[in-house]
Amino acid sequence: MNDNEANLQDDERAGLVALAAASVVVGAATGAIGVLFRFALERADAWRNALVAWAHAGHDASIILVVLAATAAAALAAWLVARFAPVAGGSGIPHVEAVLHASVPPAPLVLIPIKFVGGVLAIGAGLALGREGPTVQMGASIAHAIGTSFRRSASDCRVLLAAGAGAGLATAFNAPIAGAVFVLEELMRRFDTRTAVAALGASASAIAMARVLHGDLPDFHVPAQAFPGFETTGLHLVLGALLGLLGAMYSRLTLWTLDIAESIAPPSSVKRATARAAMVGAAVGLLAWFAPQLAGGGDALTERALLGAGTIASVTAMFALRFVLGPLSYAAGTPGGLFAPMLALGAQTGLVFGRVCLDWFPGIAPATGDSATFAVVGMAAFFVAVVRAPVTGIVLVTEMTASFTLLLPMLTACFTAMIVPMLLRVPPIYDSLGERAAKRR
Repeated sequence: MNDNEANLQDDERAGLVALAAASVVVGAATGAIGVLFRFALERADAWRNALVAWAHAGHDASIILVVLAATAAAALAAWLVARFAPVAGGSGIPHVEAVLHASVPPAPLVLIPIKFVGGVLAIGAGLALGREGPTVQMGASIAHAIGTSFRRSASDCRVLLAAGAGAGLATAFNAPIAGAVFVLEELMRRFDTRTAVAALGASASAIAMARVLHGDLPDFHVPAQAFPGFETTGLHLVLGALLGLLGAMYSRLTLWTLDIAESIAPPSSVKRATARAAMVGAAVGLLAWFAPQLAGGGDALTERALLGAGTIASVTAMFALRFVLGPLSYAAGTPGGLFAPMLALGAQTGLVFGRVCLDWFPGIAPATGDSATFAVVGMAAFFVAVVRAPVTGIVLVTEMTASFTLLLPMLTACFTAMIVPMLLRVPPIYDSLGERAAKRR
């Protein structure tokens, strides 16, 4: 090795160390913002539930107050987006992917307060949206600002941006490995040393910050599950195929609802975009009055499904309502993600499937465990059917539920859940959303 080669390797090592240090700063900042966002969402959910409970106590014109509150919150969220940061609408993940592909410039820092406040208003109003979309996009914006201030190269800023997005996902679901895998599998779609180091550093520091501020328990509390027997493989393949079909339908419904909403009220018009969100907010307000447990991101519904609560009929009815509410909420154009509502739908489908199997074939109970097994598997399979990121889905659900004994059933179900939408020629949801956004530019 000559002196030039040795100097080049030394420079590469120094650059890698600087990138790793920057990724730790990115993760810590993203973790802090993500936890604050989560605290704000928890308070907003508590206020919404308190308002509905107060209204049900018999106060005059109570239903009108609930509907007006949801309408005003959703409308304000959409107005903030349309007026100050149009790229803050929706999940934000398609925009992050477009930035990484150099199709659009990084979002300005004004996105962070708009995404934060708009997400709290929209999800707090009861829209069926997830917290991960805002934290992913805010993490990407934070990362770009830090990378620029650290005077990193354009390629390192790109890697940091992806790492910040992964840190946002990790913070949203208390899932550090899933955050790093999300960067490699979905955002960058490649594995190299610099990307891996940045992704791991950002996710690790984000979770360290989040756990200091919010605690270190898994998002969902699932009873301990034994390793399912090999004879259940066929059932998990069928469950995966069913969720693959439902996931394809959900993707199509989401895109169709967006097309209808934007044909009526294009996002380029601030007034129409605000009116569109107001109409969705009014519908959600009515739902919150009659069925408050169905409003919001869906974590409570997921928890209930994982605990096996509810009859087959009631869970099926809730699934049907949420299956429509999710795309309708996303069409409002407010900040909010897709993951949390999808996980709830997957858990509900798995619960119903497991109940039916155990009712029809009671002899399989020793091999399958209770219905919570199918609910956990359903979460991963529905995620994979819609997003088409199998490793991220499996790791995410495993970390969220601490169900390490169900890795093989999840892998089996995700296999068919991924194949069915491909056979139906339904592309991954973020690819479709990215193409729609590109056509508007």
